[in-house]
Amino acid sequence: MKAMILAAGRGSRMRELTDHCPKPLIKVGGHALIEHHIERLRMAGITDIVINVSYLGEQIMTALGDGARYGVRLRYSVETTALETGGGIRHALPLLGDDPFWLVNADVWCDITPNSLGSLDGDMARLVMVDPPEHHRQGDFHLDDAGRLHEQGVPRLVYAGVALMHPSLVADLADDTACPLKPCLVNAMQQHKLGGYYHKGQWSDIGTPERLALLEQQLSYQNMD
Repeated sequence: MKAMILAAGRGSRMRELTDHCPKPLIKVGGHALIEHHIERLRMAGITDIVINVSYLGEQIMTALGDGARYGVRLRYSVETTALETGGGIRHALPLLGDDPFWLVNADVWCDITPNSLGSLDGDMARLVMVDPPEHHRQGDFHLDDAGRLHEQGVPRLVYAGVALMHPSLVADLADDTACPLKPCLVNAMQQHKLGGYYHKGQWSDIGTPERLALLEQQLSYQNMD
């Protein structure tokens, strides 16, 4: 299995940190955010990784190189202008191939492993879902008892920014065109081809300096144990 790390975002809510440094290279626990993802993927046996880059992308490519020192193979999907999540995945499909791949946002922290989700069994994607955090109490979708996702319904869960995905989810999008991911997910829901997995472990959306500091604190406590 291949993996894709989404690393093209501007990180506008962390501008004091990201004006001159791309968000995936911000350090936490002694390493860049994106390095933690690469190491977790390698430990799961995933060594063929695609990273999309746009804002300050040269810094990311220079810092990580071809991935040899991490024991993986890194390839880059370069976006001259940010294509949003759906468009970014679509643009990377030539590097990802025709099989399902593991997708992770560079700016989340999650202790889930790829083998937790099993196989897609005909679905276009299976999203990792978590309890709504304080900053997003309304949630994103409802996950029913059969593991299917719906736009409506309670309780609400939040998409964790981690998923097992089939290329067909975005294959019909125009290439090199900005597009959010949600319309693709809604389309898959309507076809009854979108599953979810409720993750009760560690997860953090590192969207603000405060959340970054909290994660740093949590990791420090874990290292002391």
